[in-house]
Amino acid sequence: MYFHIITSIDCNSECRYCYKKSCDDFGNDLNKTFKFDFSMPARIKYSIEQLKQFLARSKTRHTLTFYGGEPLMDIEKIKEIMDNVDARYMMQTNGKLLDKLPKEYINRFELMLISIDGDKKLTDFNRGEGTYDKVISNISLIRKNGFKGELIARMVVDEHSNVFESVNHLFSTGFDAVHWQLDAGFYQQDFKQRNFKEFSKKYNSEVSGLLDYWLNEMKKGKVLKIYPFLGIFESLYYSKTEKLRCGSGFANYTIAPDGKISVCPIMHDATVFQVGDILKDNPDNLKQIFVEEPCTSCDIYGLCGGRCLYANKASLWPKEGQDLICFTVRHLIDAIRTKLPEIRALISEGKITETQFSYEKYTGPEIIP
Repeated sequence: MYFHIITSIDCNSECRYCYKKSCDDFGNDLNKTFKFDFSMPARIKYSIEQLKQFLARSKTRHTLTFYGGEPLMDIEKIKEIMDNVDARYMMQTNGKLLDKLPKEYINRFELMLISIDGDKKLTDFNRGEGTYDKVISNISLIRKNGFKGELIARMVVDEHSNVFESVNHLFSTGFDAVHWQLDAGFYQQDFKQRNFKEFSKKYNSEVSGLLDYWLNEMKKGKVLKIYPFLGIFESLYYSKTEKLRCGSGFANYTIAPDGKISVCPIMHDATVFQVGDILKDNPDNLKQIFVEEPCTSCDIYGLCGGRCLYANKASLWPKEGQDLICFTVRHLIDAIRTKLPEIRALISEGKITETQFSYEKYTGPEIIP
């Protein structure tokens, strides 16, 4: 089982597409949809012993992913957990405080997702001046200090982005893998302020170009770890169907600072998604929650998985907007499907191997942007 551990709900960034849009979205209809519990403490209040006892109720060795806010806002708690809990460790961070965590802890992480949106101009525009240089400097530092785990660049993509250019840039800076998330369907007020229809056409074209590049690199013997491609390729190649690809609600849960368990880190204060408590529940017997219509009757549900549990339940965008998001998902799936014959041929010829497509399934990236 995978668990996000929210160490702090505070953040040391005010990103354009997160903090700003959250402020602009006050007055949305979520209070009509969900009941919220805003009593959540800002930092972890349960004891480490309580966390250990909860995890010990299962015989599985769990994967813990530190999350926020910004998880490194409470470095001492991260160290305390890592000192006392036997688990695999991952982290999702903005990367600005990585130099503050001692290398003996950094080097125990198997994987880190680091928020960065492309080159310096775009990243600083989205995340604040100086962010890009600080993140790149910290990545260089932890590599110098012996970090051998996987570094995934976690981009946000919107009208200001170029997926093809940003992905290529981030691979050139030393990231092992790239994932992106479309800024779409998460805030009620922004759809009417955007021309998402025109953006979706531009975005689809960039995805097609990136797929061409991905295939050309395979012809040289290299499979770039582009997470939105890897997951869909796996399903198509092996004829597999998938549930929600991030695992939220059945394989990937979140432990909030008060010890309550929810199905997704961005839903931890909505009571309908709270499914347990570390004081009394067993990790193996947590309630499961899945996406609902219109996703479950869709013809590509077994490949898409529903994209996002929060977006499905909250339904903040009008149908026109939801259809445009699905338009991008269909294009992504269809575009990868068209490359399958060539990829199969490269595998058969021994230019690449099936194992080069392996990836960590429930890192937090949703796979479907």
